[in-house]
Amino acid sequence: MTSHSNNLFFDAEAPILYEVDAHVVGSSPATRRMKQMLTAVAPSDAPVMLSGDTGSGKERAATAVHAASGRDGKLVAVNCAAIPGELLESELFGYEKGAFTGADEQRVGLIEMADGGTLFLDEIGDMPLALQSKLLRVLESREIQRVGGREHIAVNFRLITATHRRLTEAVAEGRFRADLYYRINVLPVPVPCLAERLEEIPELIDRMLKDHTNQHPHANLPHFAMDAIERLQAHSWPGNIRELRNVVDRAIVMFPGRMLHAAEVDNFLLLSETDGHANAAPGQSLPVGDQSAVLKSLQDNGQIDIRLILRDMEISLIEAALKMCEGNVTGAAQSLGLQRTTLIEKIKKYGIKKNG
Repeated sequence: MTSHSNNLFFDAEAPILYEVDAHVVGSSPATRRMKQMLTAVAPSDAPVMLSGDTGSGKERAATAVHAASGRDGKLVAVNCAAIPGELLESELFGYEKGAFTGADEQRVGLIEMADGGTLFLDEIGDMPLALQSKLLRVLESREIQRVGGREHIAVNFRLITATHRRLTEAVAEGRFRADLYYRINVLPVPVPCLAERLEEIPELIDRMLKDHTNQHPHANLPHFAMDAIERLQAHSWPGNIRELRNVVDRAIVMFPGRMLHAAEVDNFLLLSETDGHANAAPGQSLPVGDQSAVLKSLQDNGQIDIRLILRDMEISLIEAALKMCEGNVTGAAQSLGLQRTTLIEKIKKYGIKKNG
């Protein structure tokens, strides 16, 4: 039997709701197909399941469905993978005063907050089995009980879930309840990865830069030349749109007001964390984009020194520019957008060797 699921809503001329278009960027066939599916499922109260790779934009899709649904309440988003299992229940259901040690006052849970609106459970595949059964009970009864409470509280919410896992395999292996899976997988919507819509990279970058301008009206933004766009489109994007956002954020910080070409993309923007040295010694410069070292410092010490991070980033940029220009200070200064005298001062300040 031939499956037509990929073409179920896809018609090049089919309308897309404004709310969906406003939240989901892109005009490729893969994205238009998804937008049409989101438009079709938005008015219903039935559960929606978004499936796609990590960083592909599932939360944006959930926001679009909620915005187009006409529900008066708010969208309440919960990342089931980010909250420890022992805390997730009290976060979702709330608790009464005295329910456990530290429960000094009553707290309303996230499900209750979503009353009249939409509950978005991201990474539903990471929810503990014991909590899955309680969620199923809520979906069937439309009532909750706070932890430590006896009162049954009626709730009316639209459920959207998201996962990057193959839940059918989790069901087969006993890690996910089959009855819950069939209860939440009523309206499945696949979210395409960035590799399936590379032609949208200019649109996505434009939206990201506009979003930055909305938050920082006086920001001096970089510009991406055609060869830079082509280089970005040749990348595999394992981190999807989230990885592209990191690249744009780097460009905003490193090249304000600059025109970026393929060389800048290769040497400064598309840097893998695996290229870094997470165990760099104190005072040793960290490669740009080595977020693993920053996160490790934050986890180990509970804090980070932003001045040292910015210093290390500047050192790394100067060293990379000198290496690219074979030690030529004038060329390195031009590539960094600095005056030659300014770069010489920084080289002296940091004790950088001109031969890179």
